[in-house]
Amino acid sequence: MSELYIGLMSGTSLDGVDGVLADFADGAMHVVAHRATGFSESLRAEFLALNTSGPDEIHRGALAANGLARLYAEVVERLLHDTGNAAASIRAIGAHGQTVRHRPGEFDGTGYTTQLNQPALLAELTGIDVVADFRSRDVAAGGQGAPLVPPFHQAFFSPKGDRLAVLNIGGISNLTLLHASPDTPVLGFDCGPGNALMDAWCHTHTGQHYDEDGAWAATGTVLPALLDRMLAEPFLQKTPPKSTGRDLFNTPWLAQYLQAYESAHGTPHAADVQTTLTELTARACAEALLQNMPDCERLVVCGGGAYNQHLMQRLQALLPGCKVTSSDALGLPPLQVEAAAFAWLARQTVLRQTGNLPKVTGARGARVLGAIYPA
Repeated sequence: MSELYIGLMSGTSLDGVDGVLADFADGAMHVVAHRATGFSESLRAEFLALNTSGPDEIHRGALAANGLARLYAEVVERLLHDTGNAAASIRAIGAHGQTVRHRPGEFDGTGYTTQLNQPALLAELTGIDVVADFRSRDVAAGGQGAPLVPPFHQAFFSPKGDRLAVLNIGGISNLTLLHASPDTPVLGFDCGPGNALMDAWCHTHTGQHYDEDGAWAATGTVLPALLDRMLAEPFLQKTPPKSTGRDLFNTPWLAQYLQAYESAHGTPHAADVQTTLTELTARACAEALLQNMPDCERLVVCGGGAYNQHLMQRLQALLPGCKVTSSDALGLPPLQVEAAAFAWLARQTVLRQTGNLPKVTGARGARVLGAIYPA
């Protein structure tokens, strides 16, 4: 049987789709190819709008899901073309979908998590089995449904004699704590905002979708009164397991803090707000690591935030006893990690093996995740 899998990830940063073709022969993983493509302005705007209630959202969500499936299919086609593989040689595609709501455990005790996706259309367009809807089974079992990447980090970033943590900075930031001792359980949780607030502020004031290299943030000054108020957000103080998304860390969330700041201190410079939002992400991540793994020796950063040099410098300054590097240092570029994780999760589903860690998500037990849509 083929050990080739494709993983597709479109995260809360709303910057587009990352796809990898991975070979799991002999139980190891080798990324054969990577492709990335951005969202059109209209699709990006629709996904952002669908994070909150609005008119005709069922209709709009269904059409956005179709658009995402077609974009996924384009990435798959490019991966096949780049590697000379036929569709028949791929065992399955792991397609995460686009998260638009994430409210596990709320309202009725179970809550929900919603990823817009159209895996049936993706299977139809590609002729490859598709595995999707990874998060809902964990939620049904009483878990957060997130983060799901820690078992992948455990499988492929296992520390060799040191105490290592993996920090994924997408729209939201999440940590995986990997201790050198195999007797110490892996821990993981969402630790706060990632790029979501920085990107939104940058786009509003510069027209750019993100602050390249953190260059704009590097020109400003941290606003302590604003930073301290944001760091008092109850989610940041909550003990794991915990997960979050744009349901919490969004522009209205920022607006309430800015309004309070402006009432007391006047209107801040836009660059200073960007610097403060970058510091918020760095401080939330660093403090979560120090609280849960104070003896960490190495922090490996992946996701788009790994390319924000100002953010990386702030993480290193806040963690002087810990070496901060990008995941490149472990042989997997930052933008490939989450897509590779969903290739791995698809393989777990196909093999009927569990894909969650109950200690991480809070689920009642380990579960086989996802649903399979046959080609």
